[in-house]
Amino acid sequence: MPFACIYVPNFPVAAALRAEPELQARAVAILEGKPPLEKTIAVNDKAARMGIAPGMTKAQAELCAELALRPRSALQESAAHAALLDCAQSFSPCVEDAACDTALLDLAGMESLLGPLPEISRAIHRRTTALGLAAHVAVASNPDAAVLAARGFPGVTVIPAGKEAEQLGSLPTEVLFADRLEDSQKEDDQKKAAARLLETLDRWGIRNLRGLAALPEVSLSERLGQEGLRLQQLARGTASRTLVPVETPPVFEEAVELEHPIVLLEPLAFLLNRLLEQICARLGSRALATQELRLTLELENLTSSNQQSAINNQQFARTLRLPLPMLDSKVFLKLLQLDLNAHPPGAPIMKIHLAAEPARPRSAQGGLFLPPSPEPEKLELTLARIAGMVGENKVGALELLDTHHPDGFRMRRFVAEVARKTPQKKTPDSAAATAAVTALRRFRPPLRVNVTLENGQPVRVVCPKKKEVQGDVLWKAGPWRASGDWWEREAWSRDEWDLALRNGDAVSFYRLVHDLLGGGWFVEGTYD
Repeated sequence: MPFACIYVPNFPVAAALRAEPELQARAVAILEGKPPLEKTIAVNDKAARMGIAPGMTKAQAELCAELALRPRSALQESAAHAALLDCAQSFSPCVEDAACDTALLDLAGMESLLGPLPEISRAIHRRTTALGLAAHVAVASNPDAAVLAARGFPGVTVIPAGKEAEQLGSLPTEVLFADRLEDSQKEDDQKKAAARLLETLDRWGIRNLRGLAALPEVSLSERLGQEGLRLQQLARGTASRTLVPVETPPVFEEAVELEHPIVLLEPLAFLLNRLLEQICARLGSRALATQELRLTLELENLTSSNQQSAINNQQFARTLRLPLPMLDSKVFLKLLQLDLNAHPPGAPIMKIHLAAEPARPRSAQGGLFLPPSPEPEKLELTLARIAGMVGENKVGALELLDTHHPDGFRMRRFVAEVARKTPQKKTPDSAAATAAVTALRRFRPPLRVNVTLENGQPVRVVCPKKKEVQGDVLWKAGPWRASGDWWEREAWSRDEWDLALRNGDAVSFYRLVHDLLGGGWFVEGTYD
């Protein structure tokens, strides 16, 4: 049964380089601790060649002008670890979260779907690189052998079944204790016990796994106990165990903490682009898209000079809801830019947090005889640009409300829907074919008019603002009384008339309304 291991060496540095890809060509050191006791805990190869080593103080490391110093970030490491699990779960449903820098995969049955083991290993390595992590990938017949191979050999390694001891024999004994010696979360007692075992093996002259595997089992057990036998089984590649699958919730979040606050939207867009590309890469690795983006900005504490206003631990949040599941970082960036231009944060930004709600990608097939519809991404961008010019409340689609109010509608977000076939009558009814069709062209706002009444009936209408809307009433129909919402402050009650006015030789038809609560008269529209 084959198993694969994905191991990210020097994980704190790898997480920092994933968050800042521009540091790939520079010497980087990661600091941990509180000033002035900050010390380096990890360095990349370029920094090591310059003489920078873990344990140096910040003051010592700063003597190298070409060195880039970065504080250890729990947010960056959490995002990198989530990306590592996303990569593993995109290849196998059974994944063990072995450590913050290690993931184990059960590849049983995957060969028929993904190809031979070397091809699967290379695909895992390519996807890990695409997610911004430089990882080692190893495949072996048991999980522990795969872990040792990934920790000891760079790149991609495939160990054939039965060749574990031969392949692992050249590795140094330190690889057996790397998980305990390098993990800062391990207790000091565990680290000291591992250091004592490593020192004992070194005094015996055992410096690689081949030497440890050749020791007699009885003598090794008498001196080191069951721990010694376990280490020997690891060295021989014969240890066997079952994976402990991890069930991680589908959370796709990326965050970045800034050393200096951002004021302008242009540098903010640069960082948002990086976060969006990382989220889209993680979603793509799981064959998912997103229909909702949540942006949270932590703003800098500000106090005005006159001490009259202050912003303390303020968070600025915006939610971008999409009409359809999408996976295009450029479209997301443009939509966020338009939204932030319309709703600026109002204070310098210290921290950026971006989360995506996963959704299944849309699957649609165009009709052969249907006209082409606009792409949802381009349509969403167009609507966002229009909303930025005229306002969000004026862009969308009308939705009728369950009321008899004449303005009983509201604007909702426009979502393109597939046209549905509606049954049509072969021959129209004779009454429908001969009926006249009229339309009311509404005035917005309604025109206030002066009305002359006789016996409660309008006989003359005069509009001070629009001279053509005036004249004697030649014909009228009504009134039709309507009311509603009497239980609220926005109650309404009105009488409606349809009438014909003569203005000179012209005759026009209008809708006249009497507001019974306010007492005013209005012309709401004209009939075409």
